Amino acid sequence: MVLDDLRKIHERDTQDLLGAIARQNEQPTRELELKGGRLHAARNVVYGAMGGSALPGLFVPALASIRVPMEVVRDYDLPAYVGDDTLFIAASFSGNTEETLAALKQAEARGAQIAVITNGGQLRRIAEGKGYMLAVLPGFFPRFSLWQSVRALLQILETAGMLGDDFRPQLEAVTRQLSTAAQLWCPEAAARDNQAKQTALELMGKSVAVYSGPKLYPAAYKWKLSCNESAKQVAWTGQYPESNHNDFTGWSKQPVEKPYAVVELRSSLEHPRIQKRFTESERLLSGMRPAPIVVTTEGRTLPEQLAWSALLGDYVGVYLALLNGLDPAPLPLVDKLKQAMNPSDQARNVR
Repeated sequence: MVLDDLRKIHERDTQDLLGAIARQNEQPTRELELKGGRLHAARNVVYGAMGGSALPGLFVPALASIRVPMEVVRDYDLPAYVGDDTLFIAASFSGNTEETLAALKQAEARGAQIAVITNGGQLRRIAEGKGYMLAVLPGFFPRFSLWQSVRALLQILETAGMLGDDFRPQLEAVTRQLSTAAQLWCPEAAARDNQAKQTALELMGKSVAVYSGPKLYPAAYKWKLSCNESAKQVAWTGQYPESNHNDFTGWSKQPVEKPYAVVELRSSLEHPRIQKRFTESERLLSGMRPAPIVVTTEGRTLPEQLAWSALLGDYVGVYLALLNGLDPAPLPLVDKLKQAMNPSDQARNVR
């Protein structure tokens, strides 16, 4: 089987994404140098980012208490409340994400404080040119730089005096969890004992629906991204209790044939009523939707459980790509869309 054939794995995983996943344990405790301007406490925080760069905004509230409201904005436009009492943090690994750059211009026009998290590109040039606080991400593979970006966001909020407690013990626990789990799911661990490989085999050839409660939703969304980007496979997410008010009913009738796989990330830390909703929904939908693949998340604390379940999703996504006969690294369709959206940039590149 391909997932236990190390030679085939390395042939298809040309950029060693599996190695990048395993090295995520190096990220949470690696302190970044913050360059540029000073920050002070604001009345609200807006974190502008897209795709994987937006994930830290979902994970950070589980690692430290933030003294003011924080909103993640995945859009060109900012909420009307953004002004001079806002801390706007622009995050893009490439530094060239057009939605984030557009939102940054609006934040500047409204007099917001600015901080930037990036590896380079236009965003880095703007931050350095205007003296904004800047966290430069090391050259990890963007898809698997979550914990370095989390660290950067936490450091910026700490510098602005907007955290209610020290996040470092939580990140140390995350590091231990990532290190332990990676040994269980690495390529050298045979499929018969490897939860990530077994799950990928169950998801092969199906559209994937990932459900969680509110606490594990950031990890569920990471699963979706991993299936989409690494495996090039359709996936979406649902969150209890909201899902019981809409897509719960959608499973009951159409389409009659359901080429789907359902994954449920269950946590002992969710509200007891959420936990009951999982079991009752499974009972009531029996025979109407595929039986769920229940993932019982490990870890004593929420940061540990988020780290465990997000890492499992990363491995599943890459193993699923290998089963699909694909190199998990390239994103050719995204590149084509960028060219279509910016034909003048394409012309300049040709010249």
